[in-house]
This record gives sequence, C-alpha cells and structure tokens, in this order.
Amino acid sequence: MQVYRNTLGLVRSTDFSSNRLTGEIPSEISHLVGLVSLNLSRNQLTGHITPDIGKLESLDSLDLSRHHIDGRIPTSLAQISRLGLCGPPLQNPCDIEEMGPYQVSNEEDKDDQLIRYGFYISMGLGFFVGFWGVCGSLIFIREWRYTYFKFLNSLNDWLYVRVVLIKRKLTDA
Repeated sequence: MQVYRNTLGLVRSTDFSSNRLTGEIPSEISHLVGLVSLNLSRNQLTGHITPDIGKLESLDSLDLSRHHIDGRIPTSLAQISRLGLCGPPLQNPCDIEEMGPYQVSNEEDKDDQLIRYGFYISMGLGFFVGFWGVCGSLIFIREWRYTYFKFLNSLNDWLYVRVVLIKRKLTDA
C-alpha cells in the first residue's frame, strides 16, 4: 500500500466483469477514491458490499449485477451524489434514456444463450452421428459385425483365462 498510495488516486475506471472472480469484494477497493466507473458484474462474488464503498465519491457508474452477494446495500452509497441509484427495491424507477452509455444490454445474454443452444445442438448431433456411425455400420455391414463380435468373443476368452489364472495364483499362495 505504501508504494502505490500516491498512484491509487489516478485510477479512473476498472472493469473486472466476466472474469470468474470468487470471494468477497475487497474492502481495499475503497482506496481508489478517483474511481469514476467500477464494473464487477458477471462474476461469482459472495459476501457483502463493503460499507466503505461510500468513500468513492467520484463514482458515476457501479455495476455489481449477477453475483451471490448477500446482506444490505450499505447506506454509505447515499454519500455518492453522482451515482444515480434506481430500480427495485428502491422507489425511484430507472429511466432508460437517463442511463445513457450505462444502459443495461441484453446482447451478452443473447450471446450466452446462443452459445448454450449451440453446445446442446452440437452435443446431440455428435451423439447421433457417433452412435449411428458405430451401431449403424455394425447393423448394415455384415463383415464388420462378424469381426466385431469375433473380437468381443476373443476378448471375453482372454479375460476369462486371466481371471482364472489370477484366482489360481491367489488360492495356491
């Protein structure tokens, strides 16, 4: 802290969104007094919001969405006059035009859904092609079917002989 104390006030914007961060929001974040924008959304943060967050008086934008944060919203956030708090459970409704560049976008949600659906479609298609590629060839190509069952038969015989030999070794010892 001693080394960076003079330069911490120079940090203006921090975006740690979608980085799979875990644990609690560090209380040391309140030392970034020059911070104008803080985005910690889409992580796996837990615990509570540090009560010292009210020290960030220059804060215009704060995004703590999509976490497992519990506890109350610190009253010190009311000290940040430039931060417009709105939406449930507050009485002040959010005006989308008023939010300007900080408007919430569902574009990333659509990308996540597309990736998720693509994954399931690929998995189903891969299973279908793999299963029928193997089973279909065994059903429709007689030589392959005979060779496959011949291999299974010989594997069964080999395994049986190994088990009998091991069993005999154990009983003789």
